[in-house]
Amino acid sequence: MPRRRYIFDPPERFVAGTIGEPGDRTFFLQAREGTRVVSVVLEKVQVAVLAERLRALLDELDLRGIADVGDAPGGASVDVDSDDATLEEPLNEAFRAGSLTLGWDGGAARVLVEARAQDEDGEAVDPEDDDDEDDDGPDLLRVRMTATAARSFVARAANVVGAGRPPCPLCGAPLDPQGHICPRRNGHYVN
Repeated sequence: MPRRRYIFDPPERFVAGTIGEPGDRTFFLQAREGTRVVSVVLEKVQVAVLAERLRALLDELDLRGIADVGDAPGGASVDVDSDDATLEEPLNEAFRAGSLTLGWDGGAARVLVEARAQDEDGEAVDPEDDDDEDDDGPDLLRVRMTATAARSFVARAANVVGAGRPPCPLCGAPLDPQGHICPRRNGHYVN
């Protein structure tokens, strides 16, 4: 099957979101432009790492005076619009992300985020080994956005990741609503 490319330059909306209950959530990256909506499934850790690395990139750009997003490094005072709306429906999975990349396009003053689909074996494809112009290859979502829009994405992604199950006060493992068997309590239940 030929590669599908989903290009948003810039999107009207680019967010991380979930469906499901904590402990059983599915994570998505979603881009929208007009009536075109693309949703990509990924893991919680991928959302967390993307937000962390994107925040570091934006902080570095701020320190160098390259991209002013209206807040201090480290996200001390976020002056960007908060997007708390639900994911766009219908929620149709375009593909499952295997690898994520990000970068800065200095000529256009845009942050670049790419998600590539897993290969047939469910493995991540190395972006260095993938020629974007080749018609055969993993599906690709490419989003180019302003630094301010990227900072808004980071803020929402941090909220989405943090909205999961609370940690056990003893061992740090996620607590289910009914509790969990805690290794620090010699296998007894903690709720």
